[in-house]
Amino acid sequence: MTTQEMVRDPIEMEVFVNRLLSITEDMNNTLVRSSFSTNIKERKDCSVALFDGRGRLVSQGTQIPLHLGSLNGAVASVLERYGQEGILEGDAYICNDPYLAAGSHLPDVNIVTPVFHEGRLVFFTANVGHHSDFGGVVAGSIAGGLRSIFAEGLRLPVIRIVKQGVLDEDLLNLIANNTRDPEERTLDLKVQIATNERGAAAISGLIRQMGIEKTLQAVEDVLVYTRRRLLKRIGELRQGSYEFQNWLDDDGLGDGEPVSIRVKVTVRPDELEFDFAGSGPQARGAMNLPLNALHACVYYAVKALLDPELSANAGLFEPLSIKLPPASIVNPELPAAVGARSITAQKVAGAIFGAFRGVLPEDKVMGAGNDVCPAIVFSGRHQHRKGEFVYLETVGGGSGATADADGMDGIHVHMTNSSNLPVEALENEYPLMVDEYGYVPDSGGPGRRRGGMALARQISALTPGIVFTARSDSHLVGQPSGALGAGPGRRARLELRHPDGSIEPLPSKAASIVLRKGQAVRMETPGGGGVGAPAERAPRDVERDLADGVISEQAAREHYAAQLEALARQAEPVS
Repeated sequence: MTTQEMVRDPIEMEVFVNRLLSITEDMNNTLVRSSFSTNIKERKDCSVALFDGRGRLVSQGTQIPLHLGSLNGAVASVLERYGQEGILEGDAYICNDPYLAAGSHLPDVNIVTPVFHEGRLVFFTANVGHHSDFGGVVAGSIAGGLRSIFAEGLRLPVIRIVKQGVLDEDLLNLIANNTRDPEERTLDLKVQIATNERGAAAISGLIRQMGIEKTLQAVEDVLVYTRRRLLKRIGELRQGSYEFQNWLDDDGLGDGEPVSIRVKVTVRPDELEFDFAGSGPQARGAMNLPLNALHACVYYAVKALLDPELSANAGLFEPLSIKLPPASIVNPELPAAVGARSITAQKVAGAIFGAFRGVLPEDKVMGAGNDVCPAIVFSGRHQHRKGEFVYLETVGGGSGATADADGMDGIHVHMTNSSNLPVEALENEYPLMVDEYGYVPDSGGPGRRRGGMALARQISALTPGIVFTARSDSHLVGQPSGALGAGPGRRARLELRHPDGSIEPLPSKAASIVLRKGQAVRMETPGGGGVGAPAERAPRDVERDLADGVISEQAAREHYAAQLEALARQAEPVS
């Protein structure tokens, strides 16, 4: 180990890491509490991060893992476009495009702000907010059936939106008026800019307290420590290659074959290699996963599986090697549409977790989560102001069971981590009514530890002309798999319900359906996979699930017959 690689006082370093996290948490809280759209202020569909002056990730907020790819790409693109010499104090930059600015998809808009100390570029603050609409053919800017990124909305390369402290109002006006709700876009973008300024002030305060050289040295120490700690975890793994395959129902258009997501993980003494050869070709629809978003999936999975307490910074990236087939669904080429990439990202993360079933000991193995991140979008005319509303909701499902616990019910898994929009806020903001929001019985995979339950969300239109679009998956193939002999979670479904009580099944990527007053849309998400054979489940757990309505009598007879017999014997009176 060289002198430069020596990590200094570990206690002092831990204090420094937590100082950085406190800055990102404050930025995140500022962004959420100050925003105007329900998607950011209620659902927290946003993330923040700090980078050093070389563009290396130093600290990420604890929000949405998929956003790491977008923020990494945004900062790298700013440096590539302007160079350190062309970046000015008081600037801020905006971008979103996956091909022009290494973004994730167009509604995820990045703001990057340089931080200077005595004329020297030393840090960047950055944040990304998912805007509920960013133009394009469909409300919400995302539909599985879109064939080109040019149909998905306004493409932004890296552009200077604030120059030496002065906001470019003309640029902001142009951007906002290419969306369906200009007022909301304008306000949220201004909040994003202000959030970075708050983070920059906090970083400057830290530098004043510690001194610039000590601060930069502490950054180096943290990155080196993270790399060394991950290498230690890799060195403890069983060497070899391990494969897993996930499936998408289709490539977004609904009329094709299922699409493979395949990964081979190779464990070497000082490296993890992820080879996605065998994954499906570039999708015709919007299911393609851009490069930086794919990288974020790998980084998240490694951290979650090997060392959840590991800091999310650039030191995590160095021991990882990623191989991607060109012009594939995990490495698309312009002008491939990418709007629905979150579903593919979930399948990628799930495939990595599946491959690690061969790497990790049995007490660390998990059943598959719902691995989808299904979304519903309703749009129409605002009732109380000009413009159109766009209500976006991504709906949770079941998580996979672990060796010592049942899966969690009704949550987001893997790459997404947004909150639900409370029913009261939804009905106050939009001409919609929530008919039902609850768990789906019998949806978790049976096992010694059962998978988590899926969610059902049913929403009715209170006015005519509301337009509905959805993106989902695991309706036809790709059931969330169980592990170690457990059963899979139940597949998803989407329905249009008419006032007369009739039900019309909808495809997983239904788009631009105009609702009549009183019509309702019902989405049921996938459940999680279980762990261990169902015969090994404790009778008291089966009894509790029956009492709580988690499983039906029919499901209990099908999967847990021996446990029911044991419970019946216990209930017999003693003669």
